Amino acid sequence: MRHIKTIDDITKDGSVEFGDGYDFVDTTEEADAILMRSTDLHGYELPAGIRAIARCGAGVNNIPIDEYAKKGVVVFNSPGANANAVKELVIAMLILSSRGVVQSMDWVRAHEEDPNIQVDAEKAKKAFVGRELKGKRIGVVGLGNVGSKVANACVDLGMDVYGYDPFISVEHAWALNREIQRVGTLEDLCRGCDYLTVHLPSKADTIHMIDEDMLGLLKPGAVLINYARETIVDEEAVDAALRGGRLSWFSTDFATPGTVKMPNTFITTHSGAGTGEAEANCADMAISELKDYLENGNIANSVNYPACSMGKARAASRVACLHANVPNMIGQITAILAKDNANVQRMVNESAGENAYTMFDTDEHLEDATIEALKQIPAIYRVRVIK
Repeated sequence: MRHIKTIDDITKDGSVEFGDGYDFVDTTEEADAILMRSTDLHGYELPAGIRAIARCGAGVNNIPIDEYAKKGVVVFNSPGANANAVKELVIAMLILSSRGVVQSMDWVRAHEEDPNIQVDAEKAKKAFVGRELKGKRIGVVGLGNVGSKVANACVDLGMDVYGYDPFISVEHAWALNREIQRVGTLEDLCRGCDYLTVHLPSKADTIHMIDEDMLGLLKPGAVLINYARETIVDEEAVDAALRGGRLSWFSTDFATPGTVKMPNTFITTHSGAGTGEAEANCADMAISELKDYLENGNIANSVNYPACSMGKARAASRVACLHANVPNMIGQITAILAKDNANVQRMVNESAGENAYTMFDTDEHLEDATIEALKQIPAIYRVRVIK
């Protein structure tokens, strides 16, 4: 029996199913793995028994992933599972930021006691004349799970779509509509855009990526949309651009002390992925990742360890070593196995940055002394006997 601790409300109806061989426990001290959403784990004392953490969502800035890697804890996320929900809300913000829809509805509610409301509304509508999206130029920063979907949807709306992503994957490149024009620099993307939407993770090289210089390249009266991470845009620059007319509107999913004081701004409550379907999709992906890791040692969609798969564990024994990415690690592991006369059927080693993962199948169960010897290798973080 494997034990799971859930943190946060994982789905809208509260249902989470792992299937046979799993149960839910009340404390992390009892658990083998954690299923979570948005709780901040920085500064949290993680019990030694935790082998993996799965985040139901894409962002993991609430988890100290580097610290946990050194403890041999694999952190998973669920990229793309909520991408459609975010895309739909971004498209809604494109329309709301262009047509004065919210403002006109507010006008109607403010005049609900007016006996001549129908006639007066006809007169008032001239104050809410907007513009159509068709034929307008939009720049999409980041063409990953969400950005690629947004870009394709904008093509369907008849927009002139430009995309920028120096690290686009082959998978997402194939998914792009051929009418989307890719540009080589952020400056070229921003230059002359009527709309700019950002879809990037928050990293050292993306913080304040949209700054005064980039905003200055947009067409006067442009619309900026940020449903990625609050740190991607320089809030002071955005505020100045709104007050100076460079931006006509800013739509964001992040209520901060700065954004709530900005004029001409729509702010939602971090609701980009806020649909029942997205919550269920994220939970399903996270659960699948945890189960495959706990049962077979396979890693997919980890943010602190490399992808690695050897399929279902069918040999007599399967062992995984989580360790630093240093020279001669394979040699040290195989030397210990040789002393035990272990016949290795198959071995896989993968690395990602400072961390690496080695997994192997043997014809027989290893002696306890052999497992202990593996644990004593310098730079080994954890040894898991999976089967």
